[in-house]
Amino acid sequence: MNSPSQPPSGFSHYRWIICALLFFSTTFNYLDRQVISYLQPFFCRPEIQGGFGWTNSDFSYLTSAFTGVYAAATVLAGWLIDRIGTKLGLALSLIAWSIFGILNAFVGRLLVMHIMVRSLFAVSEAGNFPASIKTVAEWFPKRERALATSIFNAGSNAGAMVAALIVPTFMVYFGDQRGWKWAFIITGALGFLWLIFWFWLYNPPGKHPQLSKAEYDYIHVDDEIAVDDQTGDQAKVPWLRLFGYRQLWAFIAGKFMTDGIWWFYLFWLPAYLHDQFKMTQSEVRMPTFIVYGVAILGSIYGSSIPFTLIKRGMAVYQARMMTMLVIAVFPLTVLLTQYFGDVSRFGHLAATLAVAMICIGCTAHQAWSANLFTTVSDMFPKKTVASVTGIGTMAGGIGGVIIQMLQGRLRDAFSQTPQTAYLIMFIICALSYLIAWGIMKALVPRHKPITDL
Repeated sequence: MNSPSQPPSGFSHYRWIICALLFFSTTFNYLDRQVISYLQPFFCRPEIQGGFGWTNSDFSYLTSAFTGVYAAATVLAGWLIDRIGTKLGLALSLIAWSIFGILNAFVGRLLVMHIMVRSLFAVSEAGNFPASIKTVAEWFPKRERALATSIFNAGSNAGAMVAALIVPTFMVYFGDQRGWKWAFIITGALGFLWLIFWFWLYNPPGKHPQLSKAEYDYIHVDDEIAVDDQTGDQAKVPWLRLFGYRQLWAFIAGKFMTDGIWWFYLFWLPAYLHDQFKMTQSEVRMPTFIVYGVAILGSIYGSSIPFTLIKRGMAVYQARMMTMLVIAVFPLTVLLTQYFGDVSRFGHLAATLAVAMICIGCTAHQAWSANLFTTVSDMFPKKTVASVTGIGTMAGGIGGVIIQMLQGRLRDAFSQTPQTAYLIMFIICALSYLIAWGIMKALVPRHKPITDL
């Protein structure tokens, strides 16, 4: 389309309201899933001391079950959302995950019951990212999609930050035996507030009464081929046909290699601070809050780099891959985490220095993730975006299961020297992004838009 590269003055900016809605849905998504990471010390405390008596491997079975089921469910969720639409699909997803999140408070201490309920919770949560990525593809031009994705994806950090503050507070205020239940109940119930604004403010761009013609044209400024999205939700592409494209396998590789790293940070960061620096539940609140807060700022900045390169004339996909290569270098700083985290060497500064290294790793991951998600809408037609996102997220979940199981086994194997277990994991965290980028570039060395779907 021959539309202006910049929005004309005085036209609507309704697409950013839609982005805000996605941010808050992702915030509630991660708030609910992050609860269990702050309950890990309680779950793994011996029964004689009032805990559940689980091992670290038991806890990894719980997180792996969630991650694995979530991975499998995203494929179905993506396929379904491409057919029923983002408005209904995302709403149903949030309703279900909120209900199952609350139900987690009523299953007692048996591991198998927690796994069953958390698996149902995982199925429900699987709709958030396919629906959100599809919404961004429908509502934003390609040059703004990484930024829009980073903003809504920052909700994952915001949810983790809120969980860092309120879950340990519940445990202190209500006591361990009631606090873990209230953590599930209150965080699960909060999501229902979002539904009011979603149904009030959202419609597909072709049907939205508050979307101006100028903004509608600007949304399509970077499209190689005009797509009729009067509904924004029609899809007729056979799902299995997508596997014939190297672009899909590139996205799968990127997700498989790096999603598990984020799962590790989410589920094991509080445990790391406890194991490495003997922090209590109350003491882990501020370091984890800082880590996820800093990651928000870095994510948004990292996603703005392609926008700058595109404005200077670089092709969209080339700008995206160049940015991801730069981002992939920063996680190498995580290799220094255990060096700086040596209390005998750095004393009371050790925790601060180690957390700083993890901040860089988490920030880089969020910037990477925002750009990686956006490659889907760079390469595939809008009508297939949710399906492709679901397939890639399934691959990322499989990688997450492997990482969760590995960490649980390592932590039990090195029960006397947990520093060794975390050192191995930080090496994996540091190198995965460069390896992923190399595989993606080998699969898709040059961008070629898919026009035969």
